[in-house]
Amino acid sequence: MSTLQAILMGFIQGLTEFLPVSSSGHLVLVSSVYKLLCGHEFITANGEEVFFDIVLHLGTLFAIFIFFWKDLIKIIKEFVNAVKTKNFSAPEAMLPIYLVVGTIFTILVAYPLKDVSEKLISSPAIVGCFLILTGCVLFFSEIISTKINLIDKMNFKRAIAIGIAQGLAAFPGLSRSGMTISTGLLCGVDRVTSARYSFLLSILIIIGTSIFYPILEIEPNSFINFNWGSIVIGFFVSLIVGYFCIKYFMKFLNKHSMKIFAYYCWIVGTLMAVGFHFFVK
Repeated sequence: MSTLQAILMGFIQGLTEFLPVSSSGHLVLVSSVYKLLCGHEFITANGEEVFFDIVLHLGTLFAIFIFFWKDLIKIIKEFVNAVKTKNFSAPEAMLPIYLVVGTIFTILVAYPLKDVSEKLISSPAIVGCFLILTGCVLFFSEIISTKINLIDKMNFKRAIAIGIAQGLAAFPGLSRSGMTISTGLLCGVDRVTSARYSFLLSILIIIGTSIFYPILEIEPNSFINFNWGSIVIGFFVSLIVGYFCIKYFMKFLNKHSMKIFAYYCWIVGTLMAVGFHFFVK
């Protein structure tokens, strides 16, 4: 893996992890185009590529920590106080429980899909089809949400529904943030609250994946041959770009719908599906 490729993919990860356009789908697109230009085959990603993808997600995880650090401290304090007083009426006191419940349902859905979703990395045309599906989810959730009285509160049913949506986003091309924010809208949660919950919900699953996936799936001896310089650069690029993406995307959602991202997903998804299916062999 070259430094240029690491910078490019770190930028793509940081930009698309929080925008509802599928970071995994764009990483497949960029990686596939890179392999095409370099004359490489579209084979299933090797250990270094998989590990690098995890590191990029860790970069965006740190972006979440930095941006929401005040919120996280408040959430922890209110939860601890609620446990001590046995009173969970405070606005943020139940949020950690909702996040854990949502993460459990994410795992229940995503784990059985693991092998299938990993194989799709080498099938950019199929990933393009999932990207088109992401656009449809974004578009119709925005239309339906206009007929619902949206609120800024979570409950167990909403947490479970959003957790399931995050699990389905195991398929590259299905946007994690797009699926979770759209599901929040369909459940009657306003756009900004859904986005905030979506970003916080990613914390536990990214931490779990970052710890257990390398241990279970990657040969320890192979770590020696990794290009660690490029991996570190990619991490910091995804962190910095991810931070600013969260900042401005939250402001965007406060005033605008996600339909523009639906149009984008349809265009890019169609180009991927058609281009890689008919013109790239």
